[in-house]
Amino acid sequence: MTKGWIARTLKCCQQAMHDSGLSLGDLDAVVLVGGSTRMPAVREAVAEFFQRPVDVTQHPDEAIALGATIQAGVMSGAMRKMVLLDVTPLSLGLETFGGLMNVLIPRNTTIPCKAGEMFTNAADGQEKMAIRVLQGEREMARDNWELGKFEISMELLPKGQARIGVQFRIDADGILEVLARDTKTGKDTVINIASSAVNVDDAAVEEMVGASVEHAFEDMSERIFTEAKLKADELLPAVEMIIGQGLVEEHEREEIESAVKEVKAAISSGAANTLKVAVQRLDSATEAAAARLVEKAMEEALERELGL
Repeated sequence: MTKGWIARTLKCCQQAMHDSGLSLGDLDAVVLVGGSTRMPAVREAVAEFFQRPVDVTQHPDEAIALGATIQAGVMSGAMRKMVLLDVTPLSLGLETFGGLMNVLIPRNTTIPCKAGEMFTNAADGQEKMAIRVLQGEREMARDNWELGKFEISMELLPKGQARIGVQFRIDADGILEVLARDTKTGKDTVINIASSAVNVDDAAVEEMVGASVEHAFEDMSERIFTEAKLKADELLPAVEMIIGQGLVEEHEREEIESAVKEVKAAISSGAANTLKVAVQRLDSATEAAAARLVEKAMEEALERELGL
């Protein structure tokens, strides 16, 4: 009768081990507390999962009461030598080009904390960048929760030349501050998101983490395909330009053209790993030609500078 419930608790154990970065061999003991740990079925399942006998030396009910007492002592100031740290219940990040979730603050990070990353414009002459703040454990932005959204203006620059720094900072009260700065102009845009970044209902956290585990394979496959497709969309026009400028030598042409066909076929098939391998092959096949393109551009720039 309880098999399904016990299986759900073992998923929590599995997630905790994954989040901690520890292996079963790193553990000194597995201590059981809480009334349900009196059940032989629970003890047997936990022992099997952790591959060791469980420690039942603690009183299952008094341990819970003792923990609540310690927390009350910390909150009242009666216990000053003990610190209980809050952590982020879910990862925090933002949506990047292609609809991907880019994590800045991973799940279970101790607060207060801050993290940042540099981003650039995805198109020529891009006027604004949308900053969409997300919370969750899924690989694609659409599957996570939106906490806030705003835009930052940018100078009109060629693709990849704008620099926008984004910083997430969570203070001791659980308030999330999101700052976006155009490094060229120094202009800042800041929003504050209340404690929703930290104070999340336990059931909602469990649902999100459970969904990330359940859909892990297809989520990662979609992420791999999307990242490879973005790379292919950059490579294919560049390869056409290199060929058009006569920078591909005859002994390279066959390999490059074959790699181009393989990339296009992989895009049509929707096969993530196949596309990733095909893009890597095309990238490798065009390295020498790309180097010649850079060399040619440098020579032309030097000639212009010298007025030749």
